[in-house]
Amino acid sequence: MHPDIRPRDEAGPAVRMSPLKRGMWTFLALAGIAAFYQGWHLLHTHHPVVGDALLGGLAAAGATALGTLPILFCRTLSDRTQDTMLGFGAGIMLAASAFSLVIPALGAASELGLGRWAAGLTVGAAILLGAGALMLMDQRIPHEHFIKGKEGKDARALRRAWLFAFAITLHNFPEGLAIGVGYAGNDALRASALALGISIQDVPEGLVIAIALRAAGYSRGFAAALGAASGLVEPIGAVLGAALVGGSAQLLPWGLGFAAGAMLFVISHEIIPESHRKGHEAWATSGLMLGFVLMTLLDTALG
Repeated sequence: MHPDIRPRDEAGPAVRMSPLKRGMWTFLALAGIAAFYQGWHLLHTHHPVVGDALLGGLAAAGATALGTLPILFCRTLSDRTQDTMLGFGAGIMLAASAFSLVIPALGAASELGLGRWAAGLTVGAAILLGAGALMLMDQRIPHEHFIKGKEGKDARALRRAWLFAFAITLHNFPEGLAIGVGYAGNDALRASALALGISIQDVPEGLVIAIALRAAGYSRGFAAALGAASGLVEPIGAVLGAALVGGSAQLLPWGLGFAAGAMLFVISHEIIPESHRKGHEAWATSGLMLGFVLMTLLDTALG
């Protein structure tokens, strides 16, 4: 078993770095920030929509990392609180799917000259494609649910960590894709509202992921690090969505609908069942309603 991921109750003793190593890591960090800024500036100059999508995805990734930090200082949260937080995230994603993806997709289809039936069928087909793609990935990629876990016993620690990582990737990629497609298909304010809503729900989501890893026996540092790293797939999905959809008006309703379908699959297949598994359905539903209302307000006020 790899020593860095060995389950343990408490983190090991702190490792001290020499001033030379500390200075080298600081220099590399600053160089990385400078390189990223230069790359983003070039990207934003030539492809502004993709540049904005990248920033939106990075904001969501940062929110996920922020949510994992309490695991370093607190022991755990009650099951009722976790279920409420999951429901809250589901409500935000549900409203974002409807108001920031499906409705703009119908509008984009109408602008292409499609009638009401044709626009509805086009967006409906795109939603089914998005959900079908996530369902296929869910069936083909081995993974472990955040709370419910993997069926079977005696899984190796490394394997379980990667199963969590695969599940997190399946969960977060549609969010990044939605951000990117949202910037390609909406005005800047509405796209920013979508990115903000997803970022807000990523904070409790990051904490729940870290708690699940901690409950599986991993150290606080490893749980926080893997939970934070799980958000890195979101800027990748955001750039991919904006780049693919932003260059073609014909693809816009399909891209928006596809992203909505992927998010709806995650809500129905992953988040709601997890939030109802331990008998706190009322709290989870209350969280969902609050999240839905919050995202509705954000979309109305900013969009």
